[in-house]
Amino acid sequence: MTLSPVLLTQSPPQIRWEKLPEDFPLPDEPVESTLQPLLAAALRELLELARLIPAHALIASNFGLCSTVGGKVVVKAPDWVYVPMVKPIPEGEIRRSYTPHLEGDPPAIVMEFVSETEGGKYSINPHYPYGKWYFYERILQIPVYVIFHPKTGELDVYRLENGRYTPALADENQRYWIPEIGLFLGVWWGQKAETKAHWLRWWTPDGHLLLWGSEQIDQERQRAEQERLRAEAAETALEQARSEQQRLAAKLRELGLDPDSVAD
Repeated sequence: MTLSPVLLTQSPPQIRWEKLPEDFPLPDEPVESTLQPLLAAALRELLELARLIPAHALIASNFGLCSTVGGKVVVKAPDWVYVPMVKPIPEGEIRRSYTPHLEGDPPAIVMEFVSETEGGKYSINPHYPYGKWYFYERILQIPVYVIFHPKTGELDVYRLENGRYTPALADENQRYWIPEIGLFLGVWWGQKAETKAHWLRWWTPDGHLLLWGSEQIDQERQRAEQERLRAEAAETALEQARSEQQRLAAKLRELGLDPDSVAD
């Protein structure tokens, strides 16, 4: 993708970090496919089961990130967002949006899942209401921007360097190291529940795939079955040894020998 030199040199208007007014109507856009919420939930599930979500972190999908730019409130809702630390809210309240700096850390990672209609994930429109690329890069300055194409399995990861997004490099396994979480991110093809698709998944630094709950159950079931088979094999071997011992004792008696005396 080639960015316009004019857009690259433009500076955003004045930015303020203000809480979203209670009566502000949040965008109510439908998801672009039934797979999108599944992708977001699956990514969170892996981290949660591995106990890799810090106590005060925020992970959400289709959740409004807010700022006031040039006097106008701007809200963008990424398909997946990770914020390392947010300030707690009063018990009983529900967080309906998030304003970086005011309510906690800036987001560390945003992800967008591209449907057949691109949906503006690559938009660098520098004018209100701003394109998502421009908003994440120039206004929120989010370190990692991930764009995933579920239909083809293509994964684009960009890192903020000197105020601009530049493509990150994948390793030999086509996975991307995400230091903000301490894991590799990559694409995995397979079945989860009733859906067979390209999925985004996490790998540990030593290359182990983090498992979903259903996979952990299957793995535990296989382990239990292997233990049962090992126990059965050991019991069979013991029975065979006892039978052989009894056969030898009977043979000794036929020869007029006391098996116990021979053993002594």
